[in-house]
Amino acid sequence: MAKSVTFEDPTGEGKPISLKVFEVPKDLPDYDQRISKIPEADPYYLDLGMLYKLARLEEVRRGIDDKTPLHMALRGHMGTGKDHDLEQFAAALLLPYYRIPLTGEVRDITLIGSVTLHGDGKGGTESRWQDGDITRALRGPALINLSELNAAGAETLFALHGLLDRHQALDLPNGETVKLRNDTRLFGTMNPTDLRDYAGTQTLNKAFADRWVIWEKDFPTDVQLAAMLRRRYPKMHDDYVESITSLSVEVNDSFTATDSRTRVET
Repeated sequence: MAKSVTFEDPTGEGKPISLKVFEVPKDLPDYDQRISKIPEADPYYLDLGMLYKLARLEEVRRGIDDKTPLHMALRGHMGTGKDHDLEQFAAALLLPYYRIPLTGEVRDITLIGSVTLHGDGKGGTESRWQDGDITRALRGPALINLSELNAAGAETLFALHGLLDRHQALDLPNGETVKLRNDTRLFGTMNPTDLRDYAGTQTLNKAFADRWVIWEKDFPTDVQLAAMLRRRYPKMHDDYVESITSLSVEVNDSFTATDSRTRVET
């Protein structure tokens, strides 16, 4: 019987959600490497509600047909825990976690792959296909986090359109088609498009943005920050918890202030 994991709503309003975890088939060529990509649960991680929301999304996803694309991206300032939320969700579901940053240096061949030349041992060369980062991840069960979505170049994003729409596949230059498996999940993260804070970010192309459900991830409240500190440092004196919480709120508020003179770097 497949193992299950239960997600609790930290607000106490929603019902617990029980989901079966994923299994990595042992006959996969990269089984050992893929198993090593399953993250460990962070004992100090405190779910502020995002893990439960992700579980609700997964519950919906499992209840619809495989032909309906449903991909979610988290948008928020640095330090809000976007990537860590996704990593811990992968840990809970026992999914290999692949974080693929889409920085300005990443090109479509980096993600998809290319033909490379190798010596044939006879003084000549032969061409071989070499998977790119995302193609390699798609070969088996995975939670793929395309981080920094709005920092990638247009040619990189266009290469992913077929994977994110109803086609749900990558057509490789070597003629192979890699389908999106039913045990693979695609997510993304990005910062707000504010050039004063995040150089290199840009407004997403509408055709690309329409392929995502975008959730906003806010900074934690003072109550949540205090709870996080107490979980990580249970012996910390209340005065220190209050002082650090107050400073953290002030720093976080500076990122959302309309006056750039109030901004504080972390």
